[in-house]
Amino acid sequence: MMNVRTAPCAAVEKRGCRAAKRALDIVLSLLLGILSLIPMGILAAVIVCRDGGSPFYAQSRVGQNGQEFKLIKLRSMKKGSDRPEDILDERQMREYQKEYKLDDDPRLIGWKKPGDGSCCFGARLRRSSLDELPQILFNVLLTGKMSMVGPRPILRQELEENYTREEQELLLTVKPGLTGYWQVSARNNASYGAGERQKMELSYARNANLLWDIQILFQTLKAVIRKQGAK
Repeated sequence: MMNVRTAPCAAVEKRGCRAAKRALDIVLSLLLGILSLIPMGILAAVIVCRDGGSPFYAQSRVGQNGQEFKLIKLRSMKKGSDRPEDILDERQMREYQKEYKLDDDPRLIGWKKPGDGSCCFGARLRRSSLDELPQILFNVLLTGKMSMVGPRPILRQELEENYTREEQELLLTVKPGLTGYWQVSARNNASYGAGERQKMELSYARNANLLWDIQILFQTLKAVIRKQGAK
């Protein structure tokens, strides 16, 4: 696991450090955004052919200073999956409410029978992290509501259920990120239930610095190459 290092610009609070972080975000998101246009276009076409409708999905998340923003992703779930309580059975809903994810999610594009949640198109798209390509151009570069590195963008309900008021204030001092300490270090192995995910996200918010961001970006590259994506 990556060592946590406290820097003079902890939580990216100093103006100069914030400016440097934003400059890094702009350079990387512009470069990666241009490179992502062709694969994003191909994946969008596949989604439309397989499930119809828009290939993009927008969902409200809580950003820096508690401001909500629209997170844009390539759609890995079937149309009409916005209300999990209308689709999932009682057991699945209990699992979903614990970690806001399912090991075998029937809402994924291509899911037809139990067990498809690890091999269907939607699962492969999510595991590769390619569903997050639109965030590079829209959420990081254009709107600046996200950074390349930061805590995972979080739902309001998820935030309130898993963090104390003081922890919420700390977590929201930094922008959410396309990748982050939790994603590259534990991702599917550190849960809310055990309290490990909260510790890792708060650790980043408390100790954020550019050197650590660069380390996380390299760790992310390795994880993507090894296909260590999210479930």
